[in-house]
Amino acid sequence: MNYIETKIYTSRYGIEHILNTLSEMGIEDAVIEDPADVEELMDKKNSYDWDYVDASVMEQIDEEPAIILYMEDSDQGKEKVQDVKNAMESLKERMDRGEFGTDFSFGRMKVEDKTVKDEDWKDNWKEFFKPAKITERIVVKPTWEAYEKQSEDELIIEIDPGMAFGTGTHETTTLCIKLLEKYTKEGDAVLDVGCGSGILSIAAALLGIKNILGVDIDPVAVEVSKENVALNGFSDTIQIQYGDLTKGIDYKADVVVANLMADLVMMLSCDVARHLKNKGVFISSGILIEKQQQVSEAIKNNGFEIIEILEQGDWCAIAARLK
Repeated sequence: MNYIETKIYTSRYGIEHILNTLSEMGIEDAVIEDPADVEELMDKKNSYDWDYVDASVMEQIDEEPAIILYMEDSDQGKEKVQDVKNAMESLKERMDRGEFGTDFSFGRMKVEDKTVKDEDWKDNWKEFFKPAKITERIVVKPTWEAYEKQSEDELIIEIDPGMAFGTGTHETTTLCIKLLEKYTKEGDAVLDVGCGSGILSIAAALLGIKNILGVDIDPVAVEVSKENVALNGFSDTIQIQYGDLTKGIDYKADVVVANLMADLVMMLSCDVARHLKNKGVFISSGILIEKQQQVSEAIKNNGFEIIEILEQGDWCAIAARLK
């Protein structure tokens, strides 16, 4: 089968806005190419960053940030590509009018598309996904890579993200896991909203949580999460299901974690409150630092008090307790 590769050139500031626009269009699967991630690795901001970086990865430092989509090469797929082009043109016009402020740019917002064969792209990204120690204790290891524990207290997550978002190496995932380490305890129930590849649910299980529900509105993500949960031996501990937090989910948790985007976190804050037990904790990320205050206010307006904010790179994660 052939696919249409659609590449949107942007800036780091534009990434979240583009992802939000795509989400509103029902497009959840995207590959993010952000050279700033490589630059941060080379800055050695974390004590547990690796010393070895492949030369082909280093070449990405000077590249332009981009978001890549893959659609089936069909009439429906071509229509969807045109819809994306129209949406990006509209977003650029809004940017040019200054609707998002004058201090930030979304970059060129150029959209290119080409037809590629399944075998040309399906597994190419895997060569860049290596074992990574994302916190002091937790290592994320792709299923196709060998890795030996460096210490007895290391916790290893086996992951194959497939077509679902979430290799686990992004700053937002690290921030969420750090807060999960701090605010979960034995006997808690955890709800993972927008579970993606299932990595946060698996991390919670590795931390000793026995009652975990992961939900996602993307059926592909649900299947990928189920596979990763089974791969890590937590099928009895973690339940994964298709679902929308705003309807059809009947689950009360001690901790809700949502690694989404700023706009979605704000939108879901009131629904999260209904799914938390008394004094429960809401952990959210996928939030650019410049939106930290806006998101914090939205969370507080829905009955929470902010108890901690962590920052890493351009991103932050917020822990809030239900009053």
